[in-house]
Amino acid sequence: MMPGRGWLVRLVIAFGFAQAAVSMARPAVSYRALALGADERAIGVIAGVYALLPLFAAVPLGRRTDHGRCAPLLPAGVVLIAAGCALSGTANSLAVMAAWSGVMGLGHLCFVIGAQSIVARQSAPAEQDRNFGHFTIGASLGQLVGPVAAGLLVSGQDGAMARTSALALVVSAGVAAVSFSSLWRIEHRVGPAVRTAGGAKVPVHRILRTRGVPAGIFISLAVLSATDILTAYLPVIGEHRGIAPSVVGLLLSLRAAATIACRLVMTPMIRVLGRTALMSVTCLVAGLLCAGIALPVPVWALAVMLAVLGFCLGVGQPLSMTTVVQAAPPKARSTALALRLTGNRLGQVAAPASAGLVAGVAGTAAPFAMLGVLLLGASALALRDPGRGGGSRRAAGGCAASRETRRTRAK
Repeated sequence: MMPGRGWLVRLVIAFGFAQAAVSMARPAVSYRALALGADERAIGVIAGVYALLPLFAAVPLGRRTDHGRCAPLLPAGVVLIAAGCALSGTANSLAVMAAWSGVMGLGHLCFVIGAQSIVARQSAPAEQDRNFGHFTIGASLGQLVGPVAAGLLVSGQDGAMARTSALALVVSAGVAAVSFSSLWRIEHRVGPAVRTAGGAKVPVHRILRTRGVPAGIFISLAVLSATDILTAYLPVIGEHRGIAPSVVGLLLSLRAAATIACRLVMTPMIRVLGRTALMSVTCLVAGLLCAGIALPVPVWALAVMLAVLGFCLGVGQPLSMTTVVQAAPPKARSTALALRLTGNRLGQVAAPASAGLVAGVAGTAAPFAMLGVLLLGASALALRDPGRGGGSRRAAGGCAASRETRRTRAK
């Protein structure tokens, strides 16, 4: 990250701690639910409730950030994440655990909407791929550390899983609270486009009909569903195949480390392949690898597959953010990002619930075959419905970019 990007560095650090808390809590919730007698269907329902409240809150929050400051959403999100983690650890029934999991999901949504809107506002159009890529490194760092910490804390020996999973959830609440240390002056300037963003609201249906927005939303949904089901169901796979929780945590962190590596080299990959081809190819490979996880492969092969899968999944989130921001009308970028998050949460509700049903009927490996189909669909859609580069840049850059182009041509 270059000098003068202190706000982005602080945002990445804060997001890293918030995401670490969530990534630590979600497998811990699965293990605690298993200790309380949950089956595969119940695990899927609990994982789906995590996204249920955000499903209805995303667009109103996006509308609010289109016409106001985003920073207050960040501390509110941290408080909700910490509360959801801690109280999930004290819950003694599956229903109560599911409810607090929903609070955790709402907190994560508040944080992400505020943070993504800040990146969109404070980045020039030419910087958006890079800055969104750097921003999502915070998520990957959290996904790297969180599962390892959960795996080290959770132990099923001598019937201790209920107690150790509760401990992991309480610790994750403390990790979330550390995010506060990086939230000061996180949004210290607002660009001209934001100051002129008043006036009538852009209708949601108009945003959704904009070329590039539906593809960006679906690609993001597919990639996040893959990450989500990996986090929730790899512990179940591990239990069925005799893989220790500590090894499962390492496997999930290996996936996250590969995602970080992908985002560090994303700019040269875009330069070589272009955004559309890069999204399509990586979704294709990720779909094949997700289907491969359903096979009874040894742990070392599973590790290789997860490393390559993590690298491929690292592309979809930041590039779908840029695609949606650049395609959306200038006055509705935060709402467009919120619609993308609504799609994400819809996937997080439907995919785990569907995975639970599929697992109950066809076995614990079947949800990964389902993910393979979803990612293959995303790959095809990326090719069929790409955003128009020139039009999206005009939408993101506004009149300033057009004036700069005219000055260059005049010279």
